[in-house]
Amino acid sequence: MLARLGNKTGQNVENTAQDSALLNAIMDAAVDAMIISDARGVILRANRAAAQMFGYDITEMIGQTINLLMPEAFASLHDGFMSHYTRTSEKHIIDTGRDIKGQRKDASVFPLHISVGETETAGGAMFVSIMHDLTYRHATQAALSRSQRLDAIGQMTAGIAHDFNNLLTVVIGNLELLEMRGPTDKQTPLIRDAMDAAELGADLTSRLMVFARKSNLKPVESNLRDLCKVALNLLKRTLGAAYRIRTDFAADLKPVMVDPVELKAALINLALNARDAMGQKGELLISLANVTIDDTYMAQETDIESGEYVRLSVSDNGKGMTPEAQRRAFEPFFTTRTESGGTGLGLSMVYGFVRQSGGHITLYSELGHGTSFGLYFPVSGICAAPESDEVFQQREGALPHGHDQVVLVVEDNPKVRQLAVDRIRKLGYHTEEAETGDAAFERLQAGLQADIVFSDLVMPGKLSGYELAAKVQTEFPSIKVLLTSGYASDVVTAKMQHSQSQNILHKPYHHADLAQRLQALLVAPSED
Repeated sequence: MLARLGNKTGQNVENTAQDSALLNAIMDAAVDAMIISDARGVILRANRAAAQMFGYDITEMIGQTINLLMPEAFASLHDGFMSHYTRTSEKHIIDTGRDIKGQRKDASVFPLHISVGETETAGGAMFVSIMHDLTYRHATQAALSRSQRLDAIGQMTAGIAHDFNNLLTVVIGNLELLEMRGPTDKQTPLIRDAMDAAELGADLTSRLMVFARKSNLKPVESNLRDLCKVALNLLKRTLGAAYRIRTDFAADLKPVMVDPVELKAALINLALNARDAMGQKGELLISLANVTIDDTYMAQETDIESGEYVRLSVSDNGKGMTPEAQRRAFEPFFTTRTESGGTGLGLSMVYGFVRQSGGHITLYSELGHGTSFGLYFPVSGICAAPESDEVFQQREGALPHGHDQVVLVVEDNPKVRQLAVDRIRKLGYHTEEAETGDAAFERLQAGLQADIVFSDLVMPGKLSGYELAAKVQTEFPSIKVLLTSGYASDVVTAKMQHSQSQNILHKPYHHADLAQRLQALLVAPSED
């Protein structure tokens, strides 16, 4: 009898161990964060996704309360919910789900959706929390909202312009009839002034129609290099000697379908905006390059369909744009040039022209460091089909991967930083994060063992990306540095030493480019 009881006890222990191992496997296979806690909110188990989402090691989370992962305001609410549920069994999140805020180890706050399940065990009530990071969803919704807002403004603008054109037709027609009847000397100047005003109104509605993508474009197969060269002659005379214009044109540009007149007008518009941003003097870079948008990440960053494009970049070293100005830059009548009386139609016209041409426009700017516009025009006669998940996964698996080396990601924009972290982790690296160059260098001085520092160039604080790279190379020569920037590559490399210029990754970049550059740094010999 005792022998049978002993065998049964041993079997129960073995079954318990198997169940625990199976539970661990299930949790670690989940792509969303999973946390098991007791009735007091103490974390008993957490999966790898939870550790990555919140920036902790799993061992740091076990034994802490769930409040560790929430901002103070939400932590207080959570305690109130649990206390209320314990007394009344009235559910707020349990079995329903809710959007809340999470807080990472670095104190950054992000949106997440949480759903909680409950079960009774021999040790009391247990809660299983499943959390999904909503950062990308919110960013996508914001981008869609901006696009829809511009589309709505465009539709309204097109209607107003159409009706106004009808009114101007009547006004101009009647003025011409008056002029043909032989007005008096006093009447002639009045008719001329009225005609000039009407023609200005007609020009205004024409520009509004460009923004609304209702203008009559006349696209022809063109080489942007030739069109830009023609526009440059006018630009040099218009801008004057105080502004230096540099060009970086690829020699093998592919043809695009574009209206030559509107292309030149768009380039001149961007150049004149750059002149206003640069003040009394400055430097303008105009560059042309073939670009292939062929992976999910790059398409996500630029909000552009996969395919082959020719990119026209116009970059200045002016005062840059505020986040609010960047958000509203392409809206008609929005302008920051209050002193000079700008109409606010220049960028909206460029936006409308590029979109009507089947292309896309990007904007990258940092206060005090300039602005870079990228105009993407689809290559003539080429339409790339969307890449299937199977093809993408095969190509993803063929990329060079790391083996748990540590990459310190330095980026002040939390959304861009999180995207970089996710990409690098998928390549097999362990990541650490810092919001500024100052914070990154402090972490290295405090003993953080990093193999690579992957840093943006322009950040708040004392240390820019350039300066951080220089200090790391001096004080931590075994650590490799890879810099990234949204500015045109020629603008970036012109400010750097030759030894540094090879380690610049231009935004937006392919996932494959990131993988190859990281791998190249690891296999490159260290400098003494």
